Amino acid sequence: MTETIFELVSQYGVYVIFASAFLSCLALPIPTSLMMLTGGAFIASGDLSVWSVAAAAFGGAVLGDQVGYLVGRIWGTQLSARLERSPSRAKVLGRARRLIDRRGPIGVFLSTWAVAPLGPWVNFVAGATGLSWARFSLGDILGEICWVLIYVGLGYVFFDQIADVADIMSDLIGLAVALVLAVGSGFWIKAILRARKTERHNTDQP
Repeated sequence: MTETIFELVSQYGVYVIFASAFLSCLALPIPTSLMMLTGGAFIASGDLSVWSVAAAAFGGAVLGDQVGYLVGRIWGTQLSARLERSPSRAKVLGRARRLIDRRGPIGVFLSTWAVAPLGPWVNFVAGATGLSWARFSLGDILGEICWVLIYVGLGYVFFDQIADVADIMSDLIGLAVALVLAVGSGFWIKAILRARKTERHNTDQP
């Protein structure tokens, strides 16, 4: 996989970085984080400029996020009904919805880098649930800046150890997702217990 990514970046440069960042935000299974690490490595070797790589990654990611938000805003109701026919998609949409309901633009910010696998679904849900475009864009832009700085920066610093860094970052993202889901589940259970307690209290009253 790493060799293939290196060949793509070597041949197509920032164009493939832009395309991968854009398409991954639309839920296509593209190893964009590895692409960013590779872009950083090419900066370190002098084959690409830092500004071109950063602009391609940031521009592609923000544009992809905005398209996902727009799709949710226009066709959210119809698409949600279709997507939720699949149990796995219904589950991930539920996670994205809880993140937006509880965190709003902060949830968007986290979805771009800390819990990146949820990112495309958060974009869609943000549009479908009516999160304002300004609040969505604020969280999105700040988050994508962090994403670009982290991955391109790591690729630049550890340019001769890209494969190892990619494995480590993959593990960290998995841990971050697990932690967010655990916290979200805790809040959900707490809300259920509180609702049951209130219901019992109301029932006991004469």
